[in-house]
Amino acid sequence: MSSGPGHPLAYPITVTIGALAVCAAWAPFGTLDQVAAIAAVALGVCGYTGYRLALAFGILRFRRPSTAPTVRVARIRQQHRLVGRSWLEVGGTGRPRWVPVYFDPALVNLTETEGELTDRTIHVAGRRLYPSGRMRDVEPPGRLIDNPSRPDPGAPAHVAKATRLRRRLLLDSQSTVAAPIAALLWVYLDGGGFSVFLAATTIAAACTIWLSAVQGSDPT
Repeated sequence: MSSGPGHPLAYPITVTIGALAVCAAWAPFGTLDQVAAIAAVALGVCGYTGYRLALAFGILRFRRPSTAPTVRVARIRQQHRLVGRSWLEVGGTGRPRWVPVYFDPALVNLTETEGELTDRTIHVAGRRLYPSGRMRDVEPPGRLIDNPSRPDPGAPAHVAKATRLRRRLLLDSQSTVAAPIAALLWVYLDGGGFSVFLAATTIAAACTIWLSAVQGSDPT
């Protein structure tokens, strides 16, 4: 699979770069304490993104080693609070298990099929999928929507619209409603005027969008 704009990890990496750019843009205007706080935020963004990418690329294990990599998988879409994510429901392992994956257009028309899961990689229907977290033994919280049992002929047009960068950012920005509250708390603790409030709001907003993206948000 290519690493171009259509790659499942292109969006979270792009949003991560954007969040770091926002932090870097405000750093020259802050006091020493404010710059230290911005640097701590940027380090947290880099560290957590690195952890997620290490899981996705197979550097870290996302599941315990298994001697039976061939399993039955089905895609489900999770809607929990303001965030949607894609999960693979894994059968044939004694009991159902769930693993979150970064959104791939192939997931939209994925019916229950055989897949190959090692402790580091996922291959389903001839494609490599990228885990966005560790496999879990309990059902994900929130509302779970199963994929249709048959492929939808209109899915390609739906996916093309859903995966536009502007739309994905708009969906992930729903959680930014809390950014002004976090900014007010920072102003209360550290002091400062409107410029400090504006800086804290934009940094908090960028980080909430980044968190949704790096955890594997689903635009469908």
